[in-house]
Amino acid sequence: MTTALITGASSGIGRALAREFAADGHHLVLVARREAALQELADGLTRAHRVNARAIVADLTRAQAPRDIAGELSRAGLAVDVVVNNAGFGMSGALAALPPERQLEMIQVNVTALTELTRLFLPGMLERNRGGVLNVGSTAGFQPGPFMAVYYATKAYVVAFSEALAEETAGSGLRISCLAPGPTATGFAEEAQVNESRLFKLGTMNAEVVARIGYRGWKRGTVIVVPGFTNRVGILAVRLSPRFAVRKLLRFLNTARSRP
Repeated sequence: MTTALITGASSGIGRALAREFAADGHHLVLVARREAALQELADGLTRAHRVNARAIVADLTRAQAPRDIAGELSRAGLAVDVVVNNAGFGMSGALAALPPERQLEMIQVNVTALTELTRLFLPGMLERNRGGVLNVGSTAGFQPGPFMAVYYATKAYVVAFSEALAEETAGSGLRISCLAPGPTATGFAEEAQVNESRLFKLGTMNAEVVARIGYRGWKRGTVIVVPGFTNRVGILAVRLSPRFAVRKLLRFLNTARSRP
């Protein structure tokens, strides 16, 4: 049996992914900031699926957090076979108006912690020749995002990083995937203050459905997993459209009707 480490596991897509991995017999290391919700999930999955689910409370905005997680697992003698980098957040607003510290924390969580956790556990996976990485990106990663500039840029990194890593490990027993959902019904929209944006008003997918598609895609070894026909068509349209038109469209979609 393999062990999967899942960040941002206390809610949303991360929580749904934890259920998918547990139902398929993986032991779990669940990482998030909210201790009560995390421990409740760990206990529930242990009872329901007879797997070992360990909860680690960590704040990935802290630069030391990935090394603290790895150190705790090393001291416990636990090897991680699958890293699921799900933790992330966004912010809505103009770059010049948003708090700089919070935007740098976004890069820390969405990019730096994701990269470091992957690097910390990848050598062991390659040595055992099993497991892999499932990064949760976004359809945002395929286009620029006015009024969410840093978030879209971090997700572009996740897409490119995942594709490159998949090629680096080709021929091994590892599976590397990037799950790239569009708007999804989780707490993300409220935290990022985009629930009133035109983009989210167009509709959202269910987190459980997104997680199921992502997990199955990872098991098949699909490198880029985009759930939902509309999202796949949207990415294709972006690739075929002039860049200036894409920028204008995303500016429109990322704003509420009241914003100029």
